[in-house]
Amino acid sequence: MIFHSDRGSQYASVAVRNILNQNKIIQSINRKGNCYYNTAAESFFHTLKVELIYTRNYLSREEARTEIFEYIEIFYNRQRRRSTINYYTPVEFEERNIKLVA
Repeated sequence: MIFHSDRGSQYASVAVRNILNQNKIIQSINRKGNCYYNTAAESFFHTLKVELIYTRNYLSREEARTEIFEYIEIFYNRQRRRSTINYYTPVEFEERNIKLVA
């Protein structure tokens, strides 16, 4: 698993690095002065927050985990069309490209 973040001090702290290392998670931080480094991930997380997280009050961490998983796996990847990939869903786009390369 990769944990990507900007260069905020809360993400670059020793405490965060230790937690990530203990859980065998690779840390990825934007390069200084390059706001376009990870625009795809930044765009996805913005969409996730606006369409789901900011619209709910979760009663537990498990409820949040379940709803976020369902949003990503059922809605975002399989139903939500993206203008940046010719209005395909991410799954359709990937399947189409696999066929083109095969």
